[in-house]
Amino acid sequence: MTTDTAFVSRYDLRVKLVQDVLKENTKLSDDRCQELAVRLLHTIDNTPERVR
Repeated sequence: MTTDTAFVSRYDLRVKLVQDVLKENTKLSDDRCQELAVRLLHTIDNTPERVR
């Protein structure tokens, strides 16, 4: 018996977390929330630590 386990990266988990927050607090579509989540994480990840 084998079990198929799908790998989910930490980045994908972060995108999903931000996407869920956007969906809860806005009236945006799922696709738009996902696009914004990716853009937000990209911005946060590229902001120097001393600025954050």
